[in-house]
Parts: sequence; C-alpha cells; structure tokens
Amino acid sequence: MSILKTIQSPADLKRLSPAQFPALCQELREQIIGVVSNVGGHLASNLGVIELTVALHYLLDTPKDKIVWDTSNQAYAHKLLTGRREQFHTLRQYGGMSGFTKREESVYDTFNAGHAGTGVSAAYGMVAAREQLALKNKVVCVVGDGAMTAGMTLEGLHHAGGLDKDFLVILNDNQMSISKNVGAISSYLNRTFTGEFYTKMREETGHLLGKIPHIGHDMQKWARRAEELAKGAILPGLLFEELGFRYAGPIDGHNFEHLLPALENVLKMKGPVLLHVITKKGLGYEPAVKNPVWFHACPPFVRETGVPAKKAARPSYTQIAIESLVKLARADKRIVAITAAMCEGTGLNIFEKEFPDRIYDVGIAEQHAVTFAAGLATQGLRPVVALYSTFLQRAYDQVVHDVATQNLPVTFCIDRGGLVAEDGTTHHGAFDYAFLRHMPNMVVMAPKDENELQHMMKTCVQHDGPASVRYPRGLSLGVTMDEEPKALPMGKGELLQEGTDVAIIAIGVPVWHAVTAAKRLEQEGISTAVVNARFVKPLDQDLIVEVAKKVRYVVTVEEGCKMGGFGSAVLEALSDGGVTDVRTKVLGLPDWYIEQGPQDFLRERYGLTAEGIYQSVKELIGQAPAPSREQRTLASLSDRLPHGDEQGS
Repeated sequence: MSILKTIQSPADLKRLSPAQFPALCQELREQIIGVVSNVGGHLASNLGVIELTVALHYLLDTPKDKIVWDTSNQAYAHKLLTGRREQFHTLRQYGGMSGFTKREESVYDTFNAGHAGTGVSAAYGMVAAREQLALKNKVVCVVGDGAMTAGMTLEGLHHAGGLDKDFLVILNDNQMSISKNVGAISSYLNRTFTGEFYTKMREETGHLLGKIPHIGHDMQKWARRAEELAKGAILPGLLFEELGFRYAGPIDGHNFEHLLPALENVLKMKGPVLLHVITKKGLGYEPAVKNPVWFHACPPFVRETGVPAKKAARPSYTQIAIESLVKLARADKRIVAITAAMCEGTGLNIFEKEFPDRIYDVGIAEQHAVTFAAGLATQGLRPVVALYSTFLQRAYDQVVHDVATQNLPVTFCIDRGGLVAEDGTTHHGAFDYAFLRHMPNMVVMAPKDENELQHMMKTCVQHDGPASVRYPRGLSLGVTMDEEPKALPMGKGELLQEGTDVAIIAIGVPVWHAVTAAKRLEQEGISTAVVNARFVKPLDQDLIVEVAKKVRYVVTVEEGCKMGGFGSAVLEALSDGGVTDVRTKVLGLPDWYIEQGPQDFLRERYGLTAEGIYQSVKELIGQAPAPSREQRTLASLSDRLPHGDEQGS
C-alpha cells in the first residue's frame, strides 16, 4: 500500500514509524520524477532534500512552527507532504501549483521566494515577530550552500548571530547552486579531509576495524561518527561560531539514523544554531546525479533515459547572443565576461570554452558582479555582465551608482527579458525597460530577431558608456543571419512599413507580431505603419514624431510593464514633439505580477500576439468592441498548455 497516499498533512506523517521513512522517500522521488519529466521543473535540487524535508515535518509542529525555504525551488516534497499531492500534477502550469513556495497557496508556505539569499533575513524577521508577539513557535531556515555566496545571506547571519534568539539555520550543502559553486566560502566548506593521505588512512582504518570479531561493524560506525564530529571541530564551524551561531555537523542528510537525532537535538538548543547537512543533488535518479546542472531546471524529458523530450529546432536567443560575443572577443581582447552563478543558464559556458581566462563567475552576488564590472571598466577593459532580467533587479543601485554615474563602458546582456513561462511571478522579466530607461547615460536596446541581436551585441561593446541589450527566453525565429555583426546607428529605429491611418511602434519580440497584425489591417483597408524602435533609450524621437504626424492612431507594443516602460517613452516623445492630435494606446504587461504559464499563452492573454495587436487597433479606431479577457484566452486551454519550451530553462 502506498504510504504517500495516506499523508494529507504533516500530522499523518507523525503517525508513521521512522522505519517507514525510506520507503516514503522513495515514493516521493518517484512522484517528483514522474511529474517533472512531464512538465519540466527543478529536479536535482528537490531530489536532494527529500529526507531532510521528511525529518523536518516529522519533528516540527508545522504550520505553527515555520520552515523558510531559501529560493524555494527545492520545496516539491514539502508540497507533497502538506496536502497538495492531488494537485501536484498541475505543477508550474497555468492555474496550477507554483514551482516555488507561495503563501497564497498554502498556510505551510511561509514566504514567497524565487531568488536565492532571501531566506535567512525573512526567517529571522519571523523570529523577531515571534519575540514581539510573545509566541513559542520554532523557526527554521533551509539555505543552500550556493546562497552562502549571496551577501544578503551573510547580512542575515550577522544580524541573527548577534541577538541570541532561538533560530535554526540548516545549511543544505550539496557543493552546487545552479552552476558549480565558486569562491572562498565554497572552498572553505570543502577543503577538510580531502587530501590523499587522509583518504588512504580512512580506507585502511575502516578495513582494519571491519576485521575485529563481533564489534568490527559497530567500530566502523563509531569511527564514521567521530570523523563527522572531527570535521566540525577542525574547520567548518569556525566561520559560523564567529558569527554567533552554535555549529553542528556536518551530518549525512540522507541517513535518518544521523539526521533525526541531530535535528531533534539542535531543535532543543537555545539561541542561534546552524546545522550543516551534506546532501547530493539528484539522488535517486542517475541522470540527475550525473548532470545536476541540466537537471537543476529542466524541460520535459524521457524518464527512462533523461534526454529532452523535444529537440530544439533552432538556436536560442541566449546561444545567439553569446556566440556573437565570442566572435567579438576574438577581435577585441578587452572583452571579458561576468556571470553570477549562471554560466550555463546565460550561455557563457560557450564563452568559457574559448576564453577560460576571460570569464568570472562571482557566485550568487549580482551586486558584486556589477560593481566588479565597473572596476574592470575603469582600467580599460570592456566587461559584459550576463544576467537574467529578474536577477538584474537585485543590482539596481550598483547599475545606477557604480556604472551609470561614471558613464563606464559596461555591457549588460539581459537574458529572459519579458515573459518566461512556468517559473512565474518571481522570474518574469517585466521591469528592465522601466528601471533602466530613466538612468542618465544608459543605452537600452532590444532586437526584433536574432540577426539584429548580433548587431546589438557589437553596438553595446563598442559604445563608450553603459549599454544593455535585452532578449527573450526561447528559440530564435530562424531568420537569415549576416556573416558578421556590425554596429547599429545609435538611437536610430527602423521603419518597416509606411502607413497613413495607424502607426504600430514596437520593440523586441512583439515587432514581428506587429508586422503580422499590420498585414491583416492592410487587407481591410487600414493603412498601417510599423516601426521597429530598436532603442528604448536613446529613443528615435525624430522617426516616431515623423510617423505619428502622418496618422490618426498610435499603438505601442512591448513585452514589459506598461507603467514607465517603452510605451511611456513614446508618449513622452510625442508630447515633446508637439504631436497632440492622435489617439494612442499602450500595449504591455499590466500593473500586477504576472502568473505562471506558457509564453504563447501569456502573450495571448495579455494581447501581445498579432491577434491581440489587431484587436487593440480595431478597438482604438472604433471598428470592434473591446474583447473580453475570456475571448483573448485560448479556446482550449488544455490543448495549448505545453509541458515546457523547447529550450528548457
């Protein structure tokens, strides 16, 4: 009989014997692998924390006691144990279960998170609230060792360690974040007992102890426990003890004989405590163990083999951007690349293969990445910082204060701009146009296709000041590529089609949707101009004003927030240019956080497809009633909800 099916809440878990936990963990792994192979998701990290999740819910009184999952992309087992097993097949789908913890989804989800490094600060806020309210609950934060490279984690530990309140931090140490961990802290956690002498001594001692009659096996177990205690005494605990935490560990995070008593003991300790738990990413699924980077956030795959369910038909925008950067770097030795623990995700592994000495992985430290780039730029180099749009948000002040105010030649490759599908609210790149365009000295670009992308890459690295190029998640369009990238005229847009009734002014991915909408309008006798703006800043005001003066209606289209974004920039340009006799409409993302769902579906939902643009134009000129949201929703949702994009994460 299935054990998992008997668990509707952690209260049911407490009725089990710990002897049943290994079988339960196997069921959890099977469930997670089965669903993620169909819909995609974060597999390796979730398989690595299953025993830890079971142990926590067994020993704690949740939801009274609070568990905060840093990043929270490792909370699938947590969801399965807290009453969401029946809905788990909807993971990361539109209208379904989030791939991250979400307070709106369950009382067991204590904090919404999709960015690493927030957990300790949020959890310690709950500790302080408990003290203010005179409550007695426990607060536990599970933080990955990759998040130890995030300055915010260290800030939280520094604060918590100095105030002596009951608080448990569990360091889930699997030697990885998304890419392989880098930096002094990673080395610090991993340098103990790795030498050849110790390895040989441990093997020979274990062999000798095993030969002792009757007690040999027990002696081996005792020696392993003594080894764990020695590791904690000699090295890893020193850092955390200096920060004011009592340190325990490291312990095996997959062995309930070690895990349960260790957790039970540290939960009784007073003051701030850090428990160091060693886990293995992907445990229980061999392809994920062998390739934890790919299985960190994977598309649907064939369960039996671990290979992607779909093969990409065309290169991704990410691949085009970095291949273009490699071409440029061959000719310009000043170009160096920087990533924040996202070498594979941002495609910089392509750059690393050719220029291993010209790439810097700074760990999960976006603020440092940007200011580090500024320092490089002051010395004559041309640094390129490749980040997802959602992660660039974390370095806003550094872009303003350290790069833009000094007008330094730093290039920002903003990957995953716009709608990113199933990762949802915390990962959509909705705000970069808006928060970059108001910075003096900043250049903000977005290409209509991959050919224009390669030209924008050259435009950026040749510009004597800060510049950004923003491109989407997913596959390129398959247009013909020029042999070599060439710099575009700074701040100059492109008139794709002339018209006298309506002007559609678009930026980035929506440009070709605008072209398709314009063709349909032309067939109905509505003369439609189409402008590919190319630049959000400096905006081609001359072109926009010239085109707007010939028409009666202007529609702007962007895959970003309407408030303060590209459309706002166009309206400002029309005002400055004295264009007052046209009716306008701004198409973009509304003023709320966009839900998870496939890119095509979300684009249709928010009117950013050719059909949506066409309907908006007809509505503006009064030839069609405003379509309802339901009309813009796909006719058959189930038929159009793919299990993931072809590119993956």
